[in-house]
Amino acid sequence: MGEGKITGDQIIQGVVPHGNQRLDKALADATQLSRERIKALIAEGRVTLDGAPATSPSAKANEGAAFAIAVPPAVEPAAKPQDIPLDIVFEDDHLIVVDKPAGLVVHPAAGNPDGTLVNALLHHCRGQLSGIGGVARPGIVHRIDKDTSGLLVVAKSDAAHEGLARQFADHSIERAYLAVVNGHPQPPSGTVSGRIGRSDANRKKMAVLPDTASRGKHAITHYKVLKLLDNSALVECRLETGRTHQVRVHMASIGHALLGDPLYGRPNSKIRPILKQLDFERQALHAAVLGFVHPVNRNQLRFSSELPGDMKELIDEVAR
Repeated sequence: MGEGKITGDQIIQGVVPHGNQRLDKALADATQLSRERIKALIAEGRVTLDGAPATSPSAKANEGAAFAIAVPPAVEPAAKPQDIPLDIVFEDDHLIVVDKPAGLVVHPAAGNPDGTLVNALLHHCRGQLSGIGGVARPGIVHRIDKDTSGLLVVAKSDAAHEGLARQFADHSIERAYLAVVNGHPQPPSGTVSGRIGRSDANRKKMAVLPDTASRGKHAITHYKVLKLLDNSALVECRLETGRTHQVRVHMASIGHALLGDPLYGRPNSKIRPILKQLDFERQALHAAVLGFVHPVNRNQLRFSSELPGDMKELIDEVAR
């Protein structure tokens, strides 16, 4: 594999190592780029195969075919460093694990241009975050919702970003969430499976789609009741996949929406006054366990986070 510079681009060249694979997967195996990054570069016309522009990431690649990828320089992020306190669980030269409080947005977006986890990380890491996604130093490999608390891993090096992305893609990351849900799920443990995609009725919501749907992504959640409460329950949810709003959508789909969830749930008449009394206005969801193989030194890492005070208080009240 060779590299060169043309008009600021990094040119990555090589040959397809394995035949009869999707082009995006074959090129990901041959380079340090993620499949998502390669898909974007193909769409931008920056990938050639045997001298001809590649047009489809799903096309089959022939073993030994010569490829060239023109990777543009990473653009500077719009986000700026901000001195925002972080609860750091683990950090080394390659990655950082943080315990995110509820209310903190992970990444700047419309309506939340600053004051985010990314702003805090840019300050804390002083620019040492990965740029593999095409934007300098974003570091974000996965996200949790603004009003979900708990553990999140962020890449500081491109090698860590690529390695973590592969573990998320092959569903080998251990992720366990604690949720307080309406009612008592029956059976007390089980698996919710179904495609998750944008709701036709409300574009702000996700929904479980029919298995025959051509859109959405397959999602699997394993749940287990840990404690029965008054008209509610503390439930552990383990994720095989990581789709937008997955726990919230799946638990709501079986009739047990999360307490406090403004999009997918409506508390029963006995719970509603308690939520109001506590001023509890977020989904009762906490990313409690995160485990993975260190993408560089290959050590097995596993972290756990205690329930935050507002969820402990909620559980105490509904346990009475």
